[in-house]
Amino acid sequence: MSRPLEGKIALVTGASRGIGRAIAQRLAADGALVAVHYGRNQSAATETVAAITAAGGSAFAIGSDLAAKNGVKVLFSALDEELKARTGATQFDILVNNAAVAPFVNFEGTTEEVLDEIYAVNVKSVFFATQEASKRLRDGGRVINLSSVVVRMPVVDAVAYSILKAPIDNLTQVLSTVLGARSITVNAVAPGVIDTDMAAALARDPQTAEYVKTKQSLKRIGQPEDVGDVVGFLASPEARWVTGQVIEVSGGTVVTF
Repeated sequence: MSRPLEGKIALVTGASRGIGRAIAQRLAADGALVAVHYGRNQSAATETVAAITAAGGSAFAIGSDLAAKNGVKVLFSALDEELKARTGATQFDILVNNAAVAPFVNFEGTTEEVLDEIYAVNVKSVFFATQEASKRLRDGGRVINLSSVVVRMPVVDAVAYSILKAPIDNLTQVLSTVLGARSITVNAVAPGVIDTDMAAALARDPQTAEYVKTKQSLKRIGQPEDVGDVVGFLASPEARWVTGQVIEVSGGTVVTF
């Protein structure tokens, strides 16, 4: 079996469940040692590590609340400690900025606290995690951000989430230039409706799920592995000439009238 990421090290934020777990499992299956970050659910992260190990991969869990002011510093302090113990150094190869919060709150119900938390996790932590990672990423590394189809198709009942995913696309393009001199590629993946706890209201209610499928070219609800496989490609040597791109993984959501 091909293991294109043999010898590589990856950090996946928000990897305890859902899309993040699928990404961590895919990168580990491809040979990478994966740091499985979790915000609050340590037991779920432990389950992810166990699943990776059972499948023959290598992973470890690290925790940090990215909504906290010092969340990114805590994350990289823990990562440095773990990597030094395993490899003797703090360098790694792949950063996947997956962690996000997505409360379904409409415009009228969005409070300052809700907006601040979404901004802290979905935007601010991505910026500063990439800044910290850039000090440790080897030349030729990868940064992969999780955007969303809501950038193109805002969801009225998740208005703050919708507007605060848009900056990820712009940041991806900017950082592709900033880090390009070191042959580090920076890309984003934009999922549509995926069957996760975060999107349960859309993916798991039968009537709503049927409506979602009417808006897609491919008539099924997306699975976390659908996203994980695209991230696996972007992390691989085959994606060496792809950078500054936002790749939508949505089953062709509303591509025609």
